[in-house]
Amino acid sequence: MSIEQTLRERNSDKCELCGSPESLSVYEVPPVAEPNSDKSILVCSKCESEINSTNSTYDMNHWRCLNDSMWSQVPAVQVMAYRMLKRLNTEGWAQDLLDMMYLEDDVREWAESAAGDAPEADEPTLDNNKAPLAAGDNVVLIKDLVVKGANFTAKRGTAVRNISLTSNPLHIEGRVNGTRIVIISDYVKKM
Repeated sequence: MSIEQTLRERNSDKCELCGSPESLSVYEVPPVAEPNSDKSILVCSKCESEINSTNSTYDMNHWRCLNDSMWSQVPAVQVMAYRMLKRLNTEGWAQDLLDMMYLEDDVREWAESAAGDAPEADEPTLDNNKAPLAAGDNVVLIKDLVVKGANFTAKRGTAVRNISLTSNPLHIEGRVNGTRIVIISDYVKKM
């Protein structure tokens, strides 16, 4: 049986990410040494074009489908759901789903492998003292920041724990007062 036939049977001729029955094709989830159905998923043309997109504009409403597909029992589907949620983590709902998602250790390692992720920034993200920042670091705000849309001011000296990096090396993300915000990296120092 071909890989495509196996995938069509596995998910009843529907996209394994969004459930669409139209314009389906096999997508190999990188890295793939030798193509097989365990390392591939069946996706619609909409999902495939956004997975392969190098720009950072995604159809957010379309990707709300990950709320269901992230619970798939198929590791390749879990990996793609994880990777897309990582790309979309500026959206509060996507970050919430990422926080809830459970992956076995080997599947998490596959999902976090460099291959298949959104393109990495060439420049490192640096704090105000030019110290390199990494995902998961803790930082302190060095000036008051007015948070537009959330109607509060993040005060100088506020600790921001477990930051996330963005595709822009000048920005980081973190939670302040329970709200996930984007912060200019020059306005923080590493703890």
